[in-house]
Formats: sequence, C-alpha cells, structure tokens
Amino acid sequence: MENKREKPTPEAKALSLYLMAHKSSDNAIKDKSRKMNKRWDMVVAGELEKTAYQEEVQAALTFYGGYKEVIEKTVKFYIDKFGEWKSQGDDQYGVDAQQIADKLLAE
Repeated sequence: MENKREKPTPEAKALSLYLMAHKSSDNAIKDKSRKMNKRWDMVVAGELEKTAYQEEVQAALTFYGGYKEVIEKTVKFYIDKFGEWKSQGDDQYGVDAQQIADKLLAE
C-alpha cells in the first residue's frame, strides 16, 4: 500500500516558514502558526477542503505583504541570524527563495 502525503503549495510553504521564523518574536504570529498547522492537519485528514485552506493561506499572505514579501522577510531573517541562506529544495518556493537570497546577498 502506497502512502502519498499531500504536499503544500509554494504559498503555503512560504507562509509556514515565515511563521516559524517569526513566531518567537510575536505571540500573534505564534498563534497563527499553530492555527495554520492545525488546519493543514485537517486537510491531510480529509476534514477540511484544500480550497478552504488555500483561501486562508492567501488571506494570511495578503495580511503579511504577499507571497514575494513573505519570502523576502523569511530569507532576510535567516541571513541576518545565520549569515547565509541554505536552499531548501528545488520546488517553486525553493527557487523563488534562492533568487531573493541571491539578490539580498549581492547588496
């Protein structure tokens, strides 16, 4: 029996990594991170439609400045904290994040 775990979209991944990076500095972000993780678990369990989850992701991304802005803030956070950005895969999020990291590191 093959067990295929559903993968989040690049937007959901961007939001998740942003929330993880910033949750220690802001309780509202920490709460949002918990909520979004629970909602994703519900999607995986079949208790919530993926489209409803994606609508929540899009609303949160808009609140935090949009997809590209969220990636830039996340990459900048890790560059400021560790002095570098380590690529996290070759999916669309990884490609977008690496482009932003290259731009930030060149400045």
